[in-house]
This record gives sequence, structure tokens and C-alpha cells, in this order.
Amino acid sequence: MTNFAEDFLLTSENKAFDLDHRKVINFNIGRYDAAVERGLSKLANLENSKKKAHVIKWKVMENLDKLLLEFESNFQRKGGKVIWANDVEEAQQEILNIIQKAKAKSVIKSKSMSTEEIHLNEFLEKHNINTLESDLGEYIVQLLGQKPYHIVTPAMHLSKEDIAKVFHEKFGTDINATPEQLTLKARELLREKYSTADVGITGANFLIADSGSIALTENEGNARLTTTFPKIHIAVVGIEKLIPSLTDLDLFWPLLSTHGTGQNLTVYNTILGGPRREGETDGPEEMYVVLLDNGRTNLLAQKDQRQGLYCIRCGACLNACPVYKNVGGHTYETTYSGPIGSVITPHLQGMEDFKHLSYASSLCGKCSEVCPVKIDIHKMLLLNRRDAAKEGLNSKPEGWGWKAWKKSMLKRSRMDIISGYWKNFFLKNFFKKSWGKYREMPKIAPKSFSKQWQERTKTENKI
Repeated sequence: MTNFAEDFLLTSENKAFDLDHRKVINFNIGRYDAAVERGLSKLANLENSKKKAHVIKWKVMENLDKLLLEFESNFQRKGGKVIWANDVEEAQQEILNIIQKAKAKSVIKSKSMSTEEIHLNEFLEKHNINTLESDLGEYIVQLLGQKPYHIVTPAMHLSKEDIAKVFHEKFGTDINATPEQLTLKARELLREKYSTADVGITGANFLIADSGSIALTENEGNARLTTTFPKIHIAVVGIEKLIPSLTDLDLFWPLLSTHGTGQNLTVYNTILGGPRREGETDGPEEMYVVLLDNGRTNLLAQKDQRQGLYCIRCGACLNACPVYKNVGGHTYETTYSGPIGSVITPHLQGMEDFKHLSYASSLCGKCSEVCPVKIDIHKMLLLNRRDAAKEGLNSKPEGWGWKAWKKSMLKRSRMDIISGYWKNFFLKNFFKKSWGKYREMPKIAPKSFSKQWQERTKTENKI
């Protein structure tokens, strides 16, 4: 059985002192910060927009059952088919059924965190179905056999030299190829795959209830090709991605693009409302939307923490987080990393295995500050910690320690029973490992301030 907490601590320590990793991440996030600052400066009444987005997502979560049915009804009316998947296994099996029924052998995918969540590539490969990522960043990490490093930028941990090396080893390109040359090579490799793939699979940035449509946001055009050429299009979408109306895109598209990449609007924004109909020349013959729960209703049931479902996957909180910038995305061992991943993963994948992520935070609040839908992320992390303690998931020694601390803190004389020598002894021998070998333990004075004050007062009174 995997001990995710121990793995996290070990990998974090290694990554935090990996200077090459830090150099690449700081450079890439630095470019992001500059672009986002420019993008946000062009928005009028940003704070009001964020508040409005928060309220819309609040209304969605309060009426999720009704809006999902509204989406399903409107989408089916256009000829689309909706599949409800409770968990990873159901989603995988339903997608496999569609592919096998069509006797399909090849799949092309655009960037989708929900398909990463259900480990779709690995599952299809086990059934001899070739799956190719068409997003450039996803394609690069697929070539390396890795998972996406970042919600928005899958290959953020790689420098242009790293990518040139991968292409050189895989395709024989010049080891000193420029980013432009590498992109052209990727385009050449991928172009024919769109027209030969049997099935196209995407996620969706938004589900639009009143029009029964999905909205896709991208910069490369690969999602548009993935949904156009193959005869079958499958969209795998978390149930929380709903927005009530088509008109809400006027708010959410700019918020997503500015916080995600610093653009006023991403290059390609597509609204898809079902398969090709009579008289239309483009689009798939069949279109399916797989509505994925996979623990989302568990989070919805948590009144205090359901804010986590408001997330529009812009990645802003990851780029702002001092912990993420030091330990990196792969360290989390989850689909959704960084602050928002630390909030939602314990509810999606189990509090017992992933409670440690809610402690991997400085609680500086920067994540809440940058969130475009005003999720109170650092508060959610504290609430997760509370729930872990309430459920008795913390270790027994930790529980005993806090009980002893509480008992002593309630009475001054109890605090002073143990001298500074013994307090330093306990810190050195019982806390050094958990604090980390690179940290210096604090030195506690031999006598408490209270004791020193009492002695000083007695001395002065005698005088």
C-alpha cells in the first residue's frame, strides 16, 4: 500500500533542493506572472467580476441537480447522448463500450484533466487501443511517460533544452532546435493523426445548461481538430463544470484566460452542441458527454468546503503558491496539484490517504487572493485539517501531544513544571525529524518569562 504522506515528504525534500528544477520553474512562472499582470490590468472592475463569478458558481452548486438535468435534456434534444459515471471504473467502462461498439482502434485526445483523473490513457492501452495526446505540452509529457506537471501547462517543469533533447532522441531532430522548429515538427507528426483517428476525446471547460452545449478553451486548435475529424466525439466532464447560461461565458471566458495565461481571450473558443445534424458539413456522427462524479458529491455534501467545486481550473493558485513553486506538481501524486488540489483531493480520493496535502501549506493566503472565483482556499485547507482531526485520522502520538499541550496551556504552573532543558530535549529528540534536517530547532530559554518575572518581582520587593 502506498504511503502518500511519506512519499510526499521525501520527494518534497529532494525537489526543494534541486536547483535545476527551481531555475526552470521560477523562469516559467516568472513569465506567467508578467503576462497575467498585463492581462489583469486591462480588466475593468476585476473585483466585481470575481464576486459575480463566485455568486454564479454558488447558485450552480445550490441547484446542481436541476441544472444537470436541464443540460442533459437540452443536449439530448440536439442528438447528443449523456452518460452518468459515479466513479473512475464506471467512466472507463462506458468509454470502452463506446469505442468497442464502433470497433475503433485509435483515439486522439485534447488536453483534459478529467481524463487524467480517470487514468484513461493507461486503461485504453491495456485494451490495445492506441491513444495520442494532441496538446503540445501533453504530447511532450506523454513521450516522456510522465503525468502533467501543472493544470494548465503540463510541461512547465521542462526547459526548451529539455524538450529539444526529447525530440532529438525520439525523432532525430537537431539537438539545438528552436521552440518554433520543435512546434513545427510536432504539427507534422500530429496532423495526419486527426484524420485517421476513429474517436476524439476531450474534456470541457464549461457545461452550458440552457443551451445543452459544452465550451472548449484552447490556444493550439488541437481540440477543434479532435472534435471535428473523428466520427465519434466523447467529452469527459466533471459535474461541477456547469454554468447556467450561454451569456455567462461573457464573464467566465475572460476570467479564465487572463488568470490562466494572461491573454484577454484564448485563441480558440468553441461551443459544441451535439453531433452533426442534417444539412451540416462538419462535426462527428456521434457525440457523448460523460458526466463524472468521482467524489464530487462527497465534497458537495460538505457545506463549508463545497466552494472547492467552484474552481474553473485556471491554475492561478498553483503559480502563486510558495510551496508548489518549491516542490513542483509531480510531488503531490494527484491529478490536481497545488492549493486547489490540496483542497479537493482528500474529498475525491480519500481523507486518510491525502489529508497531508492540507498541511502542505504556509497559509499565506496568496491562493485565495488570486482566485478568479474567490474560493477561500486557505480557509478550506484549515477545514480539511479540522475534518481529519475529527475523523481520528491523525496519529495517536500527535493526539497525545496535543492533549498534553492543551492541559499544560490551561494552567501557567503546569507550563513551568518542565524546565527549558527538558523542552529543548523533547524538541531535539521528538520533533527534529518531522521539522526536517535542514531546519534549526528553536532554543527555549532555561526559565519561562513568567518564572523570570516572578523572580524579578520578588527581588525588587525585597529591595
